[in-house]
Amino acid sequence: MNRRVFMAVAAAGAAGIAQDVPEAIRKLRPMLDGVVPITDAERRARIDKAQRLMGENKLGAIVLEGGTSLYYFTGTRWNQGERISAMVLPAKGNLVWIPQGADAKTTRMGGDVRVASSDEDAYKKIGQALKDAGAARVGVEERVRFGVFDGIRKEAPGVEFSSADAVTAGCRMIKSAAEIALLQRANDITIEAYRAAFATMREGMSNHELSANIQAAFSALGARGGAMAIFGKYTAFPHGSIAPQQLRSGDLVLIDDGVSVEGYQSDITRTVIFGKPTDRQRYVWDLERKAQDAALNAAQPGATCESVDAAARNVITKGGFGPGYKTPGLPHRTGHGIGLDGHEWTNFVKGNKTKIQPGMCFSDEPTIAIYGEFGVRLEDCLYVTESGPRMFTKQSPAIDQPFG
Repeated sequence: MNRRVFMAVAAAGAAGIAQDVPEAIRKLRPMLDGVVPITDAERRARIDKAQRLMGENKLGAIVLEGGTSLYYFTGTRWNQGERISAMVLPAKGNLVWIPQGADAKTTRMGGDVRVASSDEDAYKKIGQALKDAGAARVGVEERVRFGVFDGIRKEAPGVEFSSADAVTAGCRMIKSAAEIALLQRANDITIEAYRAAFATMREGMSNHELSANIQAAFSALGARGGAMAIFGKYTAFPHGSIAPQQLRSGDLVLIDDGVSVEGYQSDITRTVIFGKPTDRQRYVWDLERKAQDAALNAAQPGATCESVDAAARNVITKGGFGPGYKTPGLPHRTGHGIGLDGHEWTNFVKGNKTKIQPGMCFSDEPTIAIYGEFGVRLEDCLYVTESGPRMFTKQSPAIDQPFG
């Protein structure tokens, strides 16, 4: 973020009165009133479900380091540092914590705390916890580092190790009403920030200045986040470009990213024209919107995730791009799961036969990339109900109207 803008926002505080910040951003006010954090009762229910899934998948325990899964189950935030801290969740019984240093003071949700004095001691204590649990087969959460796993398995001879995804993804893919409410707030904040930032666009501004304005808007709204901004031909690159860019009339402008509310992430993309669009720009933008609609309509309970990708890709192919993952066209998956991680299980992508269920949340973001010209991506996130998919945000209605 531009340091001048950051300092201005910091000085503005909740009131948003700094004079160095554009007027559209200074008018913003925090949007976190009424946010309800996840309760310990819900976390306990998550642990109960995890233990049930462990039984179904013949796992005696799972091992977690710091990360979003540990936070999901316990509300405990640990950084993965040089010292090893871990938690063992047995299929039966209480949590077993093996922390080092200050981590010992931050455990939540009860359980047995066995403070380790060194990494070697931590490995031994983890191994003993697995033995105490009678775990012949143990799941390792995906964020556990290989060096940590290697240290654990040396202290747990005879134990079979496998992925814990059946448990962690099995819980986290299905969101509760409380989680969906937090995701909704994150999406609402993102739209307001984007709306304010688009009002600051001017001829000659850099893409970095627009990104800084978005981040300033997030700060004024009380959230932490940021967004990529790219102009013109660089909009064809799904993850942007480091090339210097200045806004010119006739450029497409693409912004993409979001914020976190109680750990829950938004991920929204808007592509809009600065000035007057050409017929080709309008055609491609309209085709992209049709592809996004097709994906939304396909994301029905019981449908496969790959069928959603196919629905969007079929529209783009019929419109003259592709086929498949070829460019010009859609070079990546149509969407990804979202929750405590911006990208999490599972994906709208070819080959993924996972059945869509109520409570799942996804991005819906087909892209049309035309390298050397421009690209268009429209991204809104959806949640699946018993009666079908619902968007968290209103879709863009037109190339010159980024908000519904």
